[in-house]
Amino acid sequence: MSEPILSVKDLSVAFDTEAGRVQAVQDLSYQVRRGEALAIVGESGSGKSVSSLAVMGLLPKGAQISGDIELMGKKIFTMSDRQLSDLRGDTISMVFQDPLSALTPVYRIGDQISEVVRIHHPEVSKQKASERAIELLEAVGIPEPRRRAQQYPHEFSGGMRQRVMIAMAIANEPELIIADEPTTALDVTIQAQVMALLKSAQEMLGAATILITHDMGVVAGFADRVLVMKDSRLVETGDVEQIFYEPREQYTRDLLSAVPRIDQGADSESRSVAGSAMRTVAEVATSDDTTPREQRPTVLEVEDLHRVYPITKGAVVRRKVGEQRAVDGISFDIREGECMALVGESGCGKTTTLMEIMQLRTPQQGEIRIDGRPTGGLSRAERAKLRSEVTLVFQDPMASLDPRMPIGDILKEPMRVQGYSAQRMNERVEWLLKTVELRPEHASRYPTEFSGGQRQRVGVARALACDPKLIILDEPTSALDVTVQAGVLALLADLKTRLGVSYLFVSHDLSVVRHISDRISVMRKGRIVESGPTHQVFENPQHEYTKELLDAVPIPDPKVARTRGGTVIDAEAFQGNSHDETPSEQGSVRA
Repeated sequence: MSEPILSVKDLSVAFDTEAGRVQAVQDLSYQVRRGEALAIVGESGSGKSVSSLAVMGLLPKGAQISGDIELMGKKIFTMSDRQLSDLRGDTISMVFQDPLSALTPVYRIGDQISEVVRIHHPEVSKQKASERAIELLEAVGIPEPRRRAQQYPHEFSGGMRQRVMIAMAIANEPELIIADEPTTALDVTIQAQVMALLKSAQEMLGAATILITHDMGVVAGFADRVLVMKDSRLVETGDVEQIFYEPREQYTRDLLSAVPRIDQGADSESRSVAGSAMRTVAEVATSDDTTPREQRPTVLEVEDLHRVYPITKGAVVRRKVGEQRAVDGISFDIREGECMALVGESGCGKTTTLMEIMQLRTPQQGEIRIDGRPTGGLSRAERAKLRSEVTLVFQDPMASLDPRMPIGDILKEPMRVQGYSAQRMNERVEWLLKTVELRPEHASRYPTEFSGGQRQRVGVARALACDPKLIILDEPTSALDVTVQAGVLALLADLKTRLGVSYLFVSHDLSVVRHISDRISVMRKGRIVESGPTHQVFENPQHEYTKELLDAVPIPDPKVARTRGGTVIDAEAFQGNSHDETPSEQGSVRA
């Protein structure tokens, strides 16, 4: 075997806080060799990102560090800031989780990439560096790279910005690439493209890669070895097949079992905790309620809904130059005790549809009926009353909870609007907390004192406060670790069965959707392209777009993941490059 590019020995990192010293990483040791892909996995707070920042030499000055990190024979902790700057972007590079915050908003994309080249190769002229930036944009699959190089970060989508970050990371052909949660919050198709791009870049450069993630599906198709962390410590390490098929530690087994799998439905022998819990709930529901769907009351009806936004131009006198059809004539209905999932990529119109429903007003075109009542023409009092029957759980639980209010007051707020008495509110707060598996004494705590999963449970409790008939869930688990996600999904499935509440579940995570929804509607460019029972859509998709979405979902099984197709980059884009070559001498991306 080749000599390791990176050696980490007994790394420990601590931070001094008002609450005392916090151990972020303890006694971590591992090695990475040339051409190898190592995945570091674990839940939030396990120490994954802190360990990677230590390797990059980017920890804050207040960090207490011990141990040793050696990169290509150079000891990181003995190097000056100047020496570390020479390494970063040249020998070692990093792809950050949030590309928008990692890119400078006031500089053009091409200038930011060419800057990376010129910092480490000052002999390269500005013109040649700009041409190199265009080559890199083309290599990572960005169309019209010469025009795109003149644009700013806000003019790029999330997936395109992440491609720019990869282009910057590979600009100087580094020996080691660190990717910190590079696909978080990306659509499944964009996620698949980004991971295929990273894999191809690694193979073309012969670089080592460290992938930091909590997505075990992504790990299965990318990594050669896996390192599992929990509570700042190394739990288990081994090759990817060993970790997935023969994990030694209980925590690793728990982590794997919490992942919902798209290739295993509710009636299969899934190892998924979420899948198993919801399968049990589904069995209870089936035994208790055999009423056909057609005979159950309709909670929500959307008929021929349109939402068109004008595109205007001009600073002083604005004129219409076009229009954006965000929602283009969609229709669906949700019955009592049913969960319907609305899925599709970013920009397909999912969130616009939610906002049209939640406004409880007359839509631009079409009709929305809740419990048989059209939302158009409601009086102010009727609209206020109807808001207790349709509630919303947001994607980010921290942003949706007032940090200045204790949880008890947050739960009382919607009840106070509906005129509940003080005694009834107090009694209901205790019931709500128990219903979402929190303790009554939690009512006096503030949102900052809860974990992400607990805050999302509070969001669900608030949505249940006034006995709604329909709860709209907007990406409620996208920011959660897989184990926390499993608990929230099982809770939602249980509440649907026990309380008979209906859900409109909006998500781009099809693995989650398969395990919680009864029906599914697939949106693309403002239209529903396919709709039907969940098992039918997943097992026998009819529309080509639905097939593409399903094919892009990562599966947490190395053997299955490696038999699926992916995007390949032309080797000429990376091999034999010198900074003096012209764009015509470079390769391009192909599917």
